[in-house]
Amino acid sequence: MSRKYTAVLTRDGKWFVAHCVELGVVSQGKTIESARANLKEAVELYIESFGEDDLPDSSAEVILCPLEVAVGA
Repeated sequence: MSRKYTAVLTRDGKWFVAHCVELGVVSQGKTIESARANLKEAVELYIESFGEDDLPDSSAEVILCPLEVAVGA
C-alpha cells in the first residue's frame, strides 16, 4: 500500500529543505533530488516508528498560499 503526501521544497543557502506538510517531517539535501529522496526516507521512517493507525488523511486537499505578516513596530 502507498500514500501520497505533499512535499514543499525551499532553498536555504546551498541546501534544499524538504517539508512534508501533512506529517510535519523535514529533511534536506544539496540537490532537489536528494532533498526529495531524503524526505521520502524520513517519512517512511516516521510511519515505521509511529505506525499507520493515526496517520492523517493523505487525500486531504493542501492549499499553499502566500502569507504576509507585520514585522517590527
